Amino acid sequence: MTEDVRLRRGRGSLGFSFFVQGVTFALLVTRIPAIQDRYGISDGLLPAFLAAVPVLAGVSSVATEHLVKRVGPAAVLGWAQPLVLLALLGVGAGSRMWHVAVALGAFGLSVGALDASMNMLGVSLQRAYGRSIMLGFHAAYSLGGIVGASAAWAGAHWHLSLFTSYLPAVAVLLPLAFYGSRFYLDRSGEGEVPEKGLGAGGFKLLLPLCLVMACAYIGDSTVSNWSAKYLQDVLGSSEQLATVPYNVYMVTTLIGRAVGDLGVRRFGAVAVVRIGTLVAAGGFAVVAAAPGAWAGMLGFTLLGIGLCVIVPQTFAAAGRLFPGASDTAIARLNIFNYVGFLIGSPLVGGIGDAWSYRGAMLVPMALVLVTLFHARSFGSEGARYGVGHERRAGDRVVDVGRGGNEV
Repeated sequence: MTEDVRLRRGRGSLGFSFFVQGVTFALLVTRIPAIQDRYGISDGLLPAFLAAVPVLAGVSSVATEHLVKRVGPAAVLGWAQPLVLLALLGVGAGSRMWHVAVALGAFGLSVGALDASMNMLGVSLQRAYGRSIMLGFHAAYSLGGIVGASAAWAGAHWHLSLFTSYLPAVAVLLPLAFYGSRFYLDRSGEGEVPEKGLGAGGFKLLLPLCLVMACAYIGDSTVSNWSAKYLQDVLGSSEQLATVPYNVYMVTTLIGRAVGDLGVRRFGAVAVVRIGTLVAAGGFAVVAAAPGAWAGMLGFTLLGIGLCVIVPQTFAAAGRLFPGASDTAIARLNIFNYVGFLIGSPLVGGIGDAWSYRGAMLVPMALVLVTLFHARSFGSEGARYGVGHERRAGDRVVDVGRGGNEV
């Protein structure tokens, strides 16, 4: 097997892994009301159950930092993804509260290892390709989220039990995930001198990217948790119309990530992240000032276009910043994914209850703008073009790793 074929297979299998994770996560979070009803979880207890997942995922991400030093991220991803799928099925199969507690705990622990190892492999493959491909992986995640949310809607529409709703997805995706794991390709550390940890002062260098990651996920969780309520309660939309903004947000996230790599290759990561930050902040401003539901939907659309580029480029920047310890940097950065998720929803809800939900939308807007102050952490010329499998030919960029096709 030639090197180019190995790279293409590794890229395809990893992209499918991102897709599977998008499907799985959407199936879980979109059926939270059904999970609550099935197990009799009270409104007061539900936040504790939901918070446990990202907390355990953060713990698992830290453990993954040490585990990959022994077995590599490909091996971790190979067992973490099946565990996530089985944990999802466990959520639908139980009948008592401790059953769902165990299943959600297993989901949180395995998803932390999954998220960390997926992005480790993505960064190492991007280094091998010598060009931006991280946004494409996250576009696959967005596509999976749309598919998973649609499947969850169908399950709810036909009044299917959680187990019946989850079983077809797991039955299809589990064997495909096992098969795809044969082609995971770990290129981390190739051509670089391995480092022990991040080195003296390393976390200080990583901290700006950690802040960017947390702020981006605060913005993302605001859309996930509050878009429907905001449209219905603040902007006076119908219940049916209130379900649209999140779907529009996911679609625009998919589109933005599908074309975002081209923007990074042409203009560089710093420029793309700055533009995305300004568009996202503008989206929050439109939402806060919207006179009606359709203007609010425009704001959430802008949020999807703007926020979608920040997280993938943050992982990529961490890999460039610590080329000899990229796995360690990504594992630690991944923790702030869950920090933002934990902070975002209660932050907006608390401000909305104490003041107003319009005013609450200005808080994630301000936090997202923090990215502008740390944009230089996303790299310089090396963030646009690499070496490896890409070369310049006149005014064109030719991708040697894909048979010389122009991109």
